[in-house]
Amino acid sequence: MSGRGVKVLLLTLLGAGCASVSPERGHDQVSTIVGARTGHKTQWEKGPPDDAAVADWVRRATAAGLTRAKAVEIALVNNPALTQTYEDLGISQADMVQAGLLKNPTFGADLGFAITSGATREVRLSLVQDFLDLFVLPLRREIARDQFEADTLRVAHAALETVADVEKSFVAAQARAELVTYRRSVLEASGAAAELSDQQFEAGNVSELQRASERAVYEQAKLDLAREEIELLDARERINRLLGLWGETTAWTFAESLPTALPPEPKLEHLESFAMRQRLDVTVARRRAALLAKALGMARSTRLIGRLEVGVDAHQDPEGSRVLGPNLIIELPIFDQRQAAIARLEAQVRQQERRLSATSIDARSEVRLADARLRMARQTVLHYREVLVPLRKTVTEQALLHYNGMFISPFQLLAEKQGEIDVRRGYLEALRDYWSARAELARALGGALPPETAVSSPPKSPPPAAVKSSRPPVPATRAPEESHPHAH
Repeated sequence: MSGRGVKVLLLTLLGAGCASVSPERGHDQVSTIVGARTGHKTQWEKGPPDDAAVADWVRRATAAGLTRAKAVEIALVNNPALTQTYEDLGISQADMVQAGLLKNPTFGADLGFAITSGATREVRLSLVQDFLDLFVLPLRREIARDQFEADTLRVAHAALETVADVEKSFVAAQARAELVTYRRSVLEASGAAAELSDQQFEAGNVSELQRASERAVYEQAKLDLAREEIELLDARERINRLLGLWGETTAWTFAESLPTALPPEPKLEHLESFAMRQRLDVTVARRRAALLAKALGMARSTRLIGRLEVGVDAHQDPEGSRVLGPNLIIELPIFDQRQAAIARLEAQVRQQERRLSATSIDARSEVRLADARLRMARQTVLHYREVLVPLRKTVTEQALLHYNGMFISPFQLLAEKQGEIDVRRGYLEALRDYWSARAELARALGGALPPETAVSSPPKSPPPAAVKSSRPPVPATRAPEESHPHAH
């Protein structure tokens, strides 16, 4: 062997013996990817954080009230399923380090004792190393490193999926909290109408039919409020699960209301190509296809090379002479030439290529559907804001004028107010659907929208102008712009 060959061999042996596990390896890359796409860090950059420190931070964060951004930050460090996935990096790194280690040499010793007179004992010592293991070590290490990088991207993809789930669940809970407020307004208005109908029935001004009708509306409003409160509880508990909250931390409040400003939307013709570059599940599928191709190449290149062990053998024969010499063990690949292993890898390569194709097709379809839903949700919000809400407001104002002129009854006025409340409820649900659709599009694009579609800070909408009446007041309801609940 030349001097250069000896040097390469020594460097290989030295590198194989110095591999170690680093707690932050992979976690820092995941945090960088998530931070670039969402603006939030995972807090796992240096490996698993201290549980007590995380619990204390979560308590302080929830005590100050939750915003959508704060909810995402908590989930990235405390979501139970995600933290389990983070630990996959430690497992994958351990596998990578193991793949870069040489197999330990084998030491053997034989000792023979004399069973006849005049003979001496015999001693045999051997030290053997698998030479084929050294031959395939660089390629095996390269495959393990590529697998670790693919696992890193898979963990980052899971973190981005969690971000999307938290954002959609948070806006749904915000909408539910405000819907509970509206249901209480409806209950108050219905209760006032029922009480008024009782008074007018006693005075002989309304029939039993009118009185029973108003009472039925009031009793139904009670059930509607109870159902809405359960829906709010369900939405809050989903957030608690996503954020890993329990005990006192579940008593959080909303620190912001549902945004009303609509940012600009991206153009569809660029979204699919953007998703193909950004989607980590597509990248992982592509990496796995390349990994299997490398594994197949290694299996084919070593199919005719069996176990190859090289070592040193020393022994002392019964006559007392000592012998030292090389030891060579060669496995003859006569029956097993790794046909089955190669066939299995070939099938896995084809399978992964089809999986990559299916993942890419699904990703493009998800982008188109999410974009269509977002644009529909945007049009719905604008239609409510520019057409239905102003129209219903005008109807209520005109009904109030007619009531002041004694042209309609207070029950008719209350009915028109109920119609305005229903429209504003629909407007709030449309806002919820819009922000949920926007989060879903970001998920379909790989965790972030193109830079030109960054969300701006939503302005506060002014409350509608009050209409003064010269007649006795009718129970009023609160408009969406006037109520900013901080529900527990």
